[in-house]
Amino acid sequence: MKLYLAVPLALVALLIAASGVAAVTRGWVLPMNRRHVRAPRVYGWGQLVLAFALCWQLVFGLLISDLGARPAGTLIGGAMLVAGLLVMMMGQLAGGHRKGGGTP
Repeated sequence: MKLYLAVPLALVALLIAASGVAAVTRGWVLPMNRRHVRAPRVYGWGQLVLAFALCWQLVFGLLISDLGARPAGTLIGGAMLVAGLLVMMMGQLAGGHRKGGGTP
């Protein structure tokens, strides 16, 4: 993986992780997602899993050069990406009833 791909990927992972921490600790969700998210803490955990998976992909794509570990690492990272997306979807479908404000 080239450096011009790694830096934006790291920034996106950092922003997703920051949004996930805000959702888990305070129940705060980005304004564009507030209408759809019913369980902000579950949604936040999904964002944290997604950010971790992006960092995992970054490490195995940029730092690991072992030919045996690289395919397994990227496969595990892909599975974590799917798991994070599924948890985020669960946060949109199930959960409590949110009020119109920014925090519950």
